[in-house]
Amino acid sequence: MTASEHDAPERNTARSEVSRWERDGGPEASTSGSSTLQIRSRAGSTDLDDTHHPDGPIPVWLRESSKSFHWKWVPYPLRQFARNVVWWTEGPDPPQMQKITPFFPAVQETPVRLIARYFPRPMHKAALLAFFIFCWLLTFSLVLHHSASAGNIKGYGKPQPIWCGASYWASGNKCGLNGNRCRPFDNANLAFRCPANCKAVHVLSPHAVGTQEINYQPFVIGGPAENEPTQGISDYIYRADSFVCQAAIHAGVVSNQKGGCGVVKLAGTHSNFTSTRQNGIESIAFDTFFPKSFSFVSGLSSDCIRDLRWPLLAVTVIFTTILSLCTASTAVFFPTVFTLLFFHVGLVSDPPSTDSDYASRSSLIIGRFLPAAFVAAVFYRYTVKPQQRDLHAYFERTILWLGGAWVGSLNNYTFDFIPIQRLTPSDLAAQPGARLALVIVVVLLLSIAIGQIYYLRLEGRLPKYLGIYAIFITFLIACVIVPSLNLRIHHYFLALLLLPGTRLQTRPSLLYQGILVGLFINGTARWGFDSILQTTAALRGDGQLHSLLPNVTAVASTASNITFSWTLPPFAKGFDGISVLVNDVERHRWYQGEGVPQHTFYRTDHEKEYFRFAYMRGSSTADFTKAGVWEGTGQWRKMEKGPSR
Repeated sequence: MTASEHDAPERNTARSEVSRWERDGGPEASTSGSSTLQIRSRAGSTDLDDTHHPDGPIPVWLRESSKSFHWKWVPYPLRQFARNVVWWTEGPDPPQMQKITPFFPAVQETPVRLIARYFPRPMHKAALLAFFIFCWLLTFSLVLHHSASAGNIKGYGKPQPIWCGASYWASGNKCGLNGNRCRPFDNANLAFRCPANCKAVHVLSPHAVGTQEINYQPFVIGGPAENEPTQGISDYIYRADSFVCQAAIHAGVVSNQKGGCGVVKLAGTHSNFTSTRQNGIESIAFDTFFPKSFSFVSGLSSDCIRDLRWPLLAVTVIFTTILSLCTASTAVFFPTVFTLLFFHVGLVSDPPSTDSDYASRSSLIIGRFLPAAFVAAVFYRYTVKPQQRDLHAYFERTILWLGGAWVGSLNNYTFDFIPIQRLTPSDLAAQPGARLALVIVVVLLLSIAIGQIYYLRLEGRLPKYLGIYAIFITFLIACVIVPSLNLRIHHYFLALLLLPGTRLQTRPSLLYQGILVGLFINGTARWGFDSILQTTAALRGDGQLHSLLPNVTAVASTASNITFSWTLPPFAKGFDGISVLVNDVERHRWYQGEGVPQHTFYRTDHEKEYFRFAYMRGSSTADFTKAGVWEGTGQWRKMEKGPSR
């Protein structure tokens, strides 16, 4: 035995003792097997004061007793706790690098070995990849073109594509006085085609329908004609501001799963819209008249092609699965999968909400793809590539990473059950179940974070990643305190925040990283790089402004006429007029200088009417009051407190 081998046990013993010595802040009794005390610092130590001595690092207790030590004002127990925390975050020595050992490695590596055997040269592999992508592009394009161009309804021609939230009427006074901007009211038809999954579209801010306030649900007003036997879809009558595609699903004209075609027919004034639940949609009742309504033409003969997103999904899933199983190179796997998923989401599974044709939509998606690809190249370099380096578990990568990427990309289906639309206090308070869902999501994310922290510590990376996320948190806090702007966490931004923590090569990290990449793809393809700092107006959309409301009084009320008076608008705040909605249609405007601030409304049919009032700036309105009710008997039921839109 050599001298160095003889001294090795003593050095290891001394190292162990000194590590405990430094953590505890003082010396331990000398070991009986060592004549001298050899002090060695732990590799990578980051003590508060790393003063060195010619013969080795000075022990903690000795450094802290010197006059040059600047942390004496910190209580000793707190200093000791800080040292223990720092020591713990550094992890074991040596680090325990995580690496996936494949289940049944011979089986998982078989496709890659076959490719290497029959296509041994890089040029052969490149040609095979080009042919593979060409086959996907050809198949995808042919099916997409067939879906976009085919279809004809006999007597009505080629149906026009419309998006799920299309309607014939705008809210508030956007249709103008007496609805003149939304004419014609009847004697018009439209052949239309709806995409799939329109039932998932909800109104995301309160919409007034008479005295009701509709939010976070489909927007369909009406159904089968009241007190009349229903003989077909032509007997279903809907108010003009209903979403046409959702009304078509409710009436059974199209399918939510596959979309479909139909012909909508404007039906003019209709009274008493009924509420029924059909085909998964519960419609809204409205118990008086509205000047514009529509129904659907029955007995059509058409060769309409329904939404082919499910066949296209099968095509892209098959191609990405084959690529994942047969590709060893991450530099080939990731960019190809990212590109295929991006265009599939943007053109098929969750396209932007527009009525444009596929050429315009393709132009929009290509414009969003270029910046998204640049960002993807960055997180590929720092998260995806390190995670999948020397990874030979190709079946597990396909199931966990690629499967997770599909789950994230299709989050309009996979996460649609979570009752959270926007992370704002008003939305969380208004949507049933949102707060509980948020608590569950936060707890789940914390449990995932704890697991990732554990593995980061084992690899000795935890201090570095704590620093990275400290920078992220500081940035978010800075965004929160920016005046006049609000922080909004979008899909893509959430993915970018969490992706660095998935660098590890563990099975959970494969799944988490795939889901986050999918969320990034869905967010950027569907919405683009929307700003994370938004003004209150942009965040509110068409929601309530929380503005001043008019003070209105019913001066006189009979069964045939009613007179209202109101206080003058606050001109100092920019208001110069009053808008009056009757049954959600603007029927009167009054401006400063037009005489006495009052107006009389007349009727002959003695039907119930709903009145709402709002201040105006020019032709734009502030919030309306809630609806007051002029009953058929002439009784006036004043409006409740609060705004409406």
